[in-house]
Amino acid sequence: MIKVYVLEDEKIILRHLLQILNEMPDIKVLGYTEGIAEAKVEIPLLKPDVILADIRLKDGNSFQLFDEIGTENFQIVFLTAYDQYAIEALNLGALGYLLKPVNKESLHAMLDKCRQHRGQMTMDPERVTLAKDHYLSPETPLNRRIALKSQEYIEIVSMDDILYCKSDKSYTSFFLTDKREVLVSKGLKLYENMLARCGFLRCHQSYLVNFLYVKKYYREGFLEMTNKEMIPVSIRKKEEVLLYLENLA
Repeated sequence: MIKVYVLEDEKIILRHLLQILNEMPDIKVLGYTEGIAEAKVEIPLLKPDVILADIRLKDGNSFQLFDEIGTENFQIVFLTAYDQYAIEALNLGALGYLLKPVNKESLHAMLDKCRQHRGQMTMDPERVTLAKDHYLSPETPLNRRIALKSQEYIEIVSMDDILYCKSDKSYTSFFLTDKREVLVSKGLKLYENMLARCGFLRCHQSYLVNFLYVKKYYREGFLEMTNKEMIPVSIRKKEEVLLYLENLA
């Protein structure tokens, strides 16, 4: 039996989550609240195994909450609508999360993962603090770093060390300036949204390029990188690439 606590201030989403959870025979909902203040009191008393926590709440954000009460005794699954700084912070801190609206299949899969790794998925306080600092201060240098989670390890790299990203179905390969390749099990669309304001552009369905390392554009539809690699530019992305280059001039 997994004991769950829910922190969510959108009533419709809260009801939806509770309905799904109450239909799961091996899940027990210990409690739920819409506010940080109440959660701060209830979580240490109820001692849940897993907390489903929205990030942005009316009376604060859950990064600050977990920074205060600690994270060593429970697993955390963050809930967020698409929020650029929240997604960046969650990836930087290498923390688990679900995008809202949460569907039944995704929630089931995440709780199964929590069950299988019980005791191994509690959050390192330093990672939560790192995510919190980034979320609260999106213009700091931390904004230029990202956590890449491969099967073997989690590596935090500078965005300036990424030459380009290449998609392969639901996976993304990061090609780094030190000639290494890091494969992560997330789609390119997520990183396109995250890296767009840091000098990256989707030039093709399969490629996201760091224009810091673009040396030439060939009109037949290729970008030459500083390491001599040639990256294709799709027809529908050609105008966007040309406009981007013109703005660099």
